[in-house]
Parts: sequence; C-alpha cells; structure tokens
Amino acid sequence: MQNLKKSFLAVAVLATGMLFSCKKTDVAQNNLAPASPDAPAGPVTASDRDTAAGYSRDIYLWNTQIPSSFSSSAYADLGAMMTGLRQYSTEPGFSGPVDKWSFAVKKTDWDATASGSAGDFGLNVFFRTANDLRVKHVEPASPAGRAGVRRGWQIVKINGSSNISTNNTSFVSQAVFQSTSGSFTFVKPDNSQVTLNLNAGVYQERPVVLSKVINHEGRKVGYFVFNSFMGDTNAVFNEFRNSFSNFASAGIQDLVVDLRYNGGGYVTMQEKLANYIAPSSASGNLMMRQQFNARNSQYNENTNFSKLGSLNLPRVFFIVSKSTASASELLINNLKPYMNVVLVGPSPTHGKPVGFFPIPVKDWYIFPVSFKTVNKNGEGSYFGGIPVNAIVPDGLDKDWGDPSESALNAALQYSVTGAFGMAGRSEETRTLTQDPQVRRGNEKLDEHTFKGEIDTRGMRPKKP
Repeated sequence: MQNLKKSFLAVAVLATGMLFSCKKTDVAQNNLAPASPDAPAGPVTASDRDTAAGYSRDIYLWNTQIPSSFSSSAYADLGAMMTGLRQYSTEPGFSGPVDKWSFAVKKTDWDATASGSAGDFGLNVFFRTANDLRVKHVEPASPAGRAGVRRGWQIVKINGSSNISTNNTSFVSQAVFQSTSGSFTFVKPDNSQVTLNLNAGVYQERPVVLSKVINHEGRKVGYFVFNSFMGDTNAVFNEFRNSFSNFASAGIQDLVVDLRYNGGGYVTMQEKLANYIAPSSASGNLMMRQQFNARNSQYNENTNFSKLGSLNLPRVFFIVSKSTASASELLINNLKPYMNVVLVGPSPTHGKPVGFFPIPVKDWYIFPVSFKTVNKNGEGSYFGGIPVNAIVPDGLDKDWGDPSESALNAALQYSVTGAFGMAGRSEETRTLTQDPQVRRGNEKLDEHTFKGEIDTRGMRPKKP
C-alpha cells in the first residue's frame, strides 16, 4: 500500500495547482469542515480516528454494511482504518468484499511530493515470460527516458545480478521502484547490450505517450496511447485537441485507444476524452450517472455528452489489461451505448466502477469509496473487470506504435478484415497471457501504480 501511495503522490501534481487545494474547497461545500492548513502534524489521536470513522459511516458507498462494532480504536492510523473499512463492501453476484481501494495518505507525504522531494527512475517493467523482464514504459523526461531507454528493451542484469525471474520479483520491485540509484544492463532490439547507471530524480510525467496515424494495408487508423487521467490538465487537454484534430484532418477510418497501463484518475479528464471520441449523435445524451449512497442521494448527478472536435466514427478499439482501471473503465463503459466498442488485450480490465474524493482529517486525507457510476443503460457493476473481445498478448518485446506489436496488430487486422484471425487461439497467446507465475509476478510489479477514479469536485448539491 505504501508504494501505491507514493506513486499516487508522485503523479498527482497539477501545473495549475495542487490537487488537494481544489478538494478542500469541495469538502467544505459538503459541510465537512476541512482541517486548518496550519494545524500541526502529530500522532493520530482518538478524536482523529473517530472523525474519520464518522465521515466513513456517512459517505462510504456501502455505509449500511458498516456494523456498530466497527471501532476506530482498533486501528493505529487512518490508513489502517481505510483498509479495515474495505471488508464491508459486498455486492450482489460477487463473493467477498469488492472494495480494494479505500485508503488514506498523510498530508506531509503529499506536501513533500508537491515541493519536489520525491522521484524515481521513470522506469516501469513487466515480465514477458518467467525469465524475461521487459521495459513496459519509460517516462521521456525521467532519468531513464533521458538516458534513451525504450519500451521493449530486455533487462538482463540489475545491480550486477542476473538472477531476474518471477521467483525474484521482490528484488526487482525494490531495485526498480524503491531505490534512489541502480545499475541496469539492457538488451536492445538489435541484440546489443548497454549498462546504464541511473539515479532517481523528479520529472513531469507525460500522460499522452503517443499519437499517430498508421497506414495499415490501405486503411488509416489513429493510434492514441494514454497512460493516466492525471497530471497537468491544461497540457493534457491541449494534447487531446491537437491529436483529435490531426486524426480528423487525416481522415482516419478507425481509432485505437491504448489504455493498457492506465490506472485512472480524474473524472473530468475522462469526460473530456469521451467527448472527443464519441460520435456526434451522442451529443446532448446521457454519458453517465454518478450515484452516492442512499443517505447522500441528493448529490447524485447526471452528465451528458457535449461533442468536441469533428472526428465522427461509429467504432473505437481499446487495448486493455488488468492494469486498465477506474477512469479508463469509466470511459469504455460510457461509450458502449453509443459506439461499437471493441476490446483487445491479455485479460479483462481491473474492475473498479467506483470512485472517491479526499476528505481532510487533521494531517491526513482519507479516501473512502464514495460513489459509483453507470452508463446510459444502467450498466456499471463490472467489479470482475470488463471482458475483452479477443485475448491478445501484451507485446512487451515491441516499442509503442510498432504495427507488429501483438495487441496493436490485432486491432489493425480487425480494422482491415473484420476478424482477429489467430488472436486468442495461438500457443504464444496461451503462454504469454495465462502463465500463472508470470501473472502473479506482474501483479506484484503493478502494485506501485495508482488505480483510482477521483472527482475533484466532491459532492455537489443538485442545481436548482
């Protein structure tokens, strides 16, 4: 959980201001008194725990399931309390609690990140096979990005050790995500090797990884790789506008949106992207319904489509994986009633149809799951993930935008022929998507990434 928090803090700084500066106002509008910004930090008191428990009993989506025996005194801090709260979240059709996300974070951790004291290598990795570790993504402005590391490179040594396998995932995770320096030996696509010594550093993440037009067998396909619904909203919205303007000018015949590692983020950013992708016929119609618990039903809200740009396609492809979560799933679900939505990837999506907003409690922010979303057709209980139309390996041996990369190639082939061919039935697919050892190893490596659907606007009274 600590790694998840660190990653959340590292990516949620906005150029237009700190995320929580907006949220404090939202919370105050909801009659939840924010803590004084000058309040001294200190140990969590019984009063702090009682306050957090009181907010949870009121705002938690499954608040009626919280028993009277739920005691705030049983938890050492608010993070432990939010984790303990998760057990009270049963849903029809699912065995066991569905909430895997409610959490809390100290303001000091947030402030340290906002002041620029946090950073990493900008290197993200997954296992392609049990003994084949690959770079899945590199942030261009990060230490690894500036050193020239690219997606698809194989890592054969870490700090001089070649003991790299799914049996040694903890070592890999510690070296890649929790270290301030390290030595990495890479094998490039041309089989040459390079050893790089990297030092962690602070950098600005770039959510839009790639936007290009691919000419595939006479058909023009727009390819848009989007890694996070967080970051500098003005910069991201400018990239949305430029990308979709270019797609429309090029006369693309299909669109592939790559969300395979996108764990979500701001609901408002999802709304913007949905309005660029949706066909013109969706404009003015219901995009989604945001629903709070029965006690707070006065805050339920409908959001309609308001078409942006001139791109007007009847179909959209999404490349997804188990890492595709929250706001990414919200985008897919919201478009389904209006378009032919085709999903390809190694697995169903993560399964998080719910969201939260921060509530200040002294020197902490708590995030109890507070709302769920459904689309025009009332669909939204995808706690088991959204299924794919074709199981296709994550082409970890290829760089972004390579037409031969497994998942992208499947979408391109379907665009041209209307069929996936051997996708989902080949031996390579079985090996690279169903090996339980690889799956468990990658789940461990994915723990550091944030998965959330955050509405910075909090709970807003209905407009008269």
